[in-house]
Amino acid sequence: MPSLSFWLAYLAFGVVAGIIAGLLGVGGGIVVVPALYWLFTAQGLPQATIMQMALGTSLATIIFTSIASYRAHDRRGAVRWDIFKSITPGILIGSLCGSWVAAQLSTKFLKGFFVAFLYYVSIQMLLNIKPKPTRQVPGTGGMFATGGIVGLVSNLVGIGGGTMTVPFLTWCNVPIHVAVGTASAIGLPIAAAGTIGYLANGLAAKDVPSLSLGFVYLPALIGIVAMSMWTAKYGAKLAHALPVATLKRVFALFLLAMATRMLWSMF
Repeated sequence: MPSLSFWLAYLAFGVVAGIIAGLLGVGGGIVVVPALYWLFTAQGLPQATIMQMALGTSLATIIFTSIASYRAHDRRGAVRWDIFKSITPGILIGSLCGSWVAAQLSTKFLKGFFVAFLYYVSIQMLLNIKPKPTRQVPGTGGMFATGGIVGLVSNLVGIGGGTMTVPFLTWCNVPIHVAVGTASAIGLPIAAAGTIGYLANGLAAKDVPSLSLGFVYLPALIGIVAMSMWTAKYGAKLAHALPVATLKRVFALFLLAMATRMLWSMF
């Protein structure tokens, strides 16, 4: 059983994850994964599966965060359910494949892949790089392929996919607030399928701590969800009231610092 200090840390990161999920439509996993990695390391959880535990637990929290976030956006009419329905089949298959692949990889490789992804996302946000809205939402085949790629990558880095789906939807002429709202809804099937995959693949793993269900660490899940479900709705309100572009740049600097710290710890 984790000590009181770890329970408080899980609650604190739940607050941050919920606000970020509602504000930027990114599910919060991009903050939760490195936080869990450091907290799990400090707790002395088995190193052999510590990254899989961080990824699986992050995705499990996103199930709940995504529900709170997309409901808040949907009340403002900012979710395109037609896009959600067309992209979900590919999302489900890609997510299940991604969780299986992650279970076969080493913690070191997954950590390196996550660091590279953090640098990509932070630079994209810092420079405000986004595709010009030059096309429309693709047909069934294009959405299935897109969903498969988003689901696969999202499960390798333990996120809700908003860092990929928001730029994609913007490219397809979807207004930014609707893109963020729709991305928050798409995070649900990503997280649900991924969590199932991490649960199933983790059941046979040897180096899994007690109080875990597969690659999901239950105390961290409970602590983070307890706060993120509450704060996600406030993040959604802020998304419609604050200069999101400015906030993204500040958040990008934070991600750069996290990525650099994780990279440094690999040597």
